[in-house]
Amino acid sequence: MASVSKLSTPNPAASLSEVLRPSPRGSRNCFLAFQPSAANYKTSLSASLRSLHSLTPKTSLRIKCSQTDGNGSPAKRTVLHDLYEKEGQSPWYDNLCRPVTDLLPLIASGVRGVTSNPAIFQKAISSSNAYNDQFRELVQAGKDIESAYWELVVKDIQDACKLFEPIYDQTDGGDGYVSVEVSPRLANDTEGTIEAAKWLHKVVDRPNVYIKIPATEACVPSIKEVIANGISVNVTLIFSLARYEAVIDAYLDGLEASGLNDLSRVTSVASFFVSRVDTLVDKALEKIGTPEALNLRGKAAVAQAALAYQLYQRKFSGPRWEALVKKGAKKQRLLWASTSVKNPAYPDTLYVAPLIGPDTVSTMPDQALQAFIDHGTVSRTIDSNASEAEGIYNALQKLGIDWSFVGSQLELEGVDSFKKSFDSLLDSLQEKANSLKLVSH
Repeated sequence: MASVSKLSTPNPAASLSEVLRPSPRGSRNCFLAFQPSAANYKTSLSASLRSLHSLTPKTSLRIKCSQTDGNGSPAKRTVLHDLYEKEGQSPWYDNLCRPVTDLLPLIASGVRGVTSNPAIFQKAISSSNAYNDQFRELVQAGKDIESAYWELVVKDIQDACKLFEPIYDQTDGGDGYVSVEVSPRLANDTEGTIEAAKWLHKVVDRPNVYIKIPATEACVPSIKEVIANGISVNVTLIFSLARYEAVIDAYLDGLEASGLNDLSRVTSVASFFVSRVDTLVDKALEKIGTPEALNLRGKAAVAQAALAYQLYQRKFSGPRWEALVKKGAKKQRLLWASTSVKNPAYPDTLYVAPLIGPDTVSTMPDQALQAFIDHGTVSRTIDSNASEAEGIYNALQKLGIDWSFVGSQLELEGVDSFKKSFDSLLDSLQEKANSLKLVSH
């Protein structure tokens, strides 16, 4: 299997020719061009946030498109390489679309995995003609719309898994994963989620696929059962410390229930959502309106995430965990999700720079990824001032912020948003099938 370094040679697609057809000559292929600028972040949590808020990018990352055959040019070393090699955090890309080979320059720039969700596929499939030929074949073969959707998705996931397989192999299954989510319609269906996860794992049939399961109350038991079946899981839509602890327990319970003597190939990440927390809490703080409340805007999400990391450290230590380690178990890494900045008044690396720490993942959409490559600084920040994070968390609670409500409300909104994206895409595919006169009524 090719090494990761070979993917950054002038012809990164060549070694994948047996699996993926290169883009047709003359098509547009994107690669990253950047000029990192020096930005220094203080070590304490508040200083980190202050320096971020005062940061003015000196340069901007550009996505350049070239009329090439997909070979591109050699990628430069970026801060993403330093992020992993110096601080142990894996940078992942929160997006996926065709042609999947567009991921190659990102891999060469240091990206080590991919996350997807129903909203990402809704945008990819509805806004591109790249899926038309396969979709036409599927419908002509008699596939219903939802079955056709899953075949489109599975192909993208399989192709992406192949691209990240060298990283998976190099890290002995520790990294290089591609995530695909079960139907959001199953968010409150324990057994349905278990069966869907088993089915997706079987049809994708790649060692480095993560099956995404939401951390809803109904699906926490599903996580345990799926892990017990030896299937690696990305637990998504985690918005609170209490639910995060339940997710960790489900992972540990699943490993123990698996009966496997070798647990090294059953891994997991816990996707803890960040920016959406500030979006909700900031609105409440503005309603309160006191100077103390207004001063805490933009601090809730990072503070809660820092406390989540403390919880992670506590739970993955001690006799229970050590017994699993003897069987090859790997820690369920914390993955920072929802890292794009929703408030334009905030710095564009607010949900990346203060959350750097070992054995974590940061999955970034284009905006956050480009910003961090351009002017991000690599240093361990996640636990630089844990007591301050706890102080912010408690201060918000004293002001009337109900953390339990925040978690449950954001979970409801997240599930609803993914359901709407999923339903919207199926409606779009139905219309496309009708317009092609492929479906008779």
